[in-house]
Amino acid sequence: MPEHKIHILCTRPVEKSQVEKAKQKGIVLDAFSFIETEAIENVEVQQEIEWASVEEATVVFTSMNAVEAVTGMLDDFVPAWRIYCIGHRTKQLVTTYFGEHAIAGTADNASELADEIIKNDEAEEVIFFCGNQRREDLPLKLRKHNISVNEIIVYETIAIEHVIDKGYDGILFFSPSAVESFFSKNKIPEQTVLFAIGNTTAKTIHRYSNNRIMISEQPGKDELIEQAMEYFS
Repeated sequence: MPEHKIHILCTRPVEKSQVEKAKQKGIVLDAFSFIETEAIENVEVQQEIEWASVEEATVVFTSMNAVEAVTGMLDDFVPAWRIYCIGHRTKQLVTTYFGEHAIAGTADNASELADEIIKNDEAEEVIFFCGNQRREDLPLKLRKHNISVNEIIVYETIAIEHVIDKGYDGILFFSPSAVESFFSKNKIPEQTVLFAIGNTTAKTIHRYSNNRIMISEQPGKDELIEQAMEYFS
């Protein structure tokens, strides 16, 4: 085990097993959430979800937060939707509630998911369940290909602005919102390596820092943590 321990900051919660695994590698893994999400539970959103639920609609999910917000309002009813979703955790949640057969296509990010919808060339309109800080990539690309996008905002993202008084060898980011929240109160040493869950998050980091950025080789929180631990081992 190295004399100088590596210190990594994860900007969302981690499992105790991951902290222990890091410890065995001589790595101190800290975790602070820099954002939280909250489902929007008002009458308007409830009605929009209910209206959508009786249609044989093409539906898009680009986050697990949207899946959780929508399924929380469906009261165990399973609509006959064709669903396009981001892979990994979001896909797992969709499969658990709607079934594998409901998934019409998946991709690693929103832009590639839009390409998948366009390639299939069967939807004239999609319902996009999203958060209040969703990115423009997917709706812009679909509308350019004459696919109407009905956006229903089902959750909001709230910044949690921690001040970090410790230097880290590596920091892990899982969304552009978390990047913005972190850098609103913090600066980092030049040698700190930053890890991003995807290209969109990496682009946001570039707005605040010129530090080295490592982009996740596979989508998923656990995979990014593993990648960071391997980098420093």
